[in-house]
Amino acid sequence: MFYLGVDVSKKTLDCMLLNTSTSKSKSKSIPNTNAGFQQLLEWLSKQGAPNAHVVLEPTGVYHEPAALALADAGLTLSLVNPAQLRQFALALGFKTKTDKADSMVLARYGATQQPEAWQPPSKSARRLKALLARRDAVADDIQREQNRLEAIEFGDSPSEVRASINKSIEFLDGELKTLEAMIHAHIDDDPDLRSNKKLLESIPGVGERVSIHMTALFAAKTFTSAEQLAAYLGLVPVQWESGSSVRGRPRMSKAGPKHLRKLLYMPAVTARRWNPHIKAMSDRLLAKGKTLMTVIGACMRKLAHLCFGVINSRKPYNENYAM
Repeated sequence: MFYLGVDVSKKTLDCMLLNTSTSKSKSKSIPNTNAGFQQLLEWLSKQGAPNAHVVLEPTGVYHEPAALALADAGLTLSLVNPAQLRQFALALGFKTKTDKADSMVLARYGATQQPEAWQPPSKSARRLKALLARRDAVADDIQREQNRLEAIEFGDSPSEVRASINKSIEFLDGELKTLEAMIHAHIDDDPDLRSNKKLLESIPGVGERVSIHMTALFAAKTFTSAEQLAAYLGLVPVQWESGSSVRGRPRMSKAGPKHLRKLLYMPAVTARRWNPHIKAMSDRLLAKGKTLMTVIGACMRKLAHLCFGVINSRKPYNENYAM
C-alpha cells in the first residue's frame, strides 16, 4: 500500500511517497499549479502507485486546487487536522519542522492512523461557498468604510475624503446587492439547496442569512450526527480538570469555523424567546444557576442540533417534537 504525504505551500507541493510493504520512501517537489498536479499524477504512475492514498493538511485556500484535482482524478484523499498532525509528529520524535519532514509525517500518519476519505463538495456547493465568501468580504468592507465615515465626524477631514468614502460605500452596496442576487438565484436553481434552505428556515430563530450559510455547509460536508456537527462548529464544552486541585470551568471548544459561530450567536439569543425547544432548555439551565453566556453557548449548540435534525429527517421543524 502506498501513502502520499503532501505538504502544501503557496508555490509548491512537497510530496513523500511511502511504500508500507518495503518501508521505502521517495520524495518529490512540484509546483502548486494545474500543470504540477498532472506532473504528480504521472510521477505516481511511474512509481507504480497510481492509487496512492493522499494525505494532506488544510492550509487556507492553497490546498483546495490540489485536493480537488487529485480527488477528481480518482485518488483517495484525506484531510488531517493540523493540531492532531503536530501531536503525532511529536509522538514520533520529529523535533525539526521542514517541508520534507512534514510530508513524511503526513505519509506515516496515513499509514498508521488510516484517516477517513474526504468527500469533495459538488461544483454547485463550491460555487455557493465562493459566492458567500465574497459576499461576506464585501459586507466587511462596507462596515470598515462606514466606521471611517463615522470617525471623520470627529475630525477636521476635507470634504473630498467624505466624498471618497461615500463613493466607495455606494459602489460596495451595489456589489453586495449583485452578489446576494446571484446567491439567491443559484440556490433557487438547485433543488437540493433550495429544499435545505426551506427546511432550515422552518426553525424559529434561523433567518435567511443563517439558513444560506448552513445550506452551504451541509452541501460541502457530510455529518453523521448532530453531535458531530456541533463539534465541527466548535460548540461542544471542553472539560478542564486534573486530579483534585484543577477544577476549571468547562468552556466552548471554539475549534471550528469562527464565522459560523459568530453567525449563530444572535439567532441563539432570539431563539431563547421564540423557539420552544431552546426556550425550555434555556429556562432549565438558568434555574440551575448557569451563567447567561453558558446558556447562550448551549442555545447555539441546540440550534445546530435542530439544523441537523431537519436536514437529516427531511421534515420541517415541529415545535411539539419530543416536548
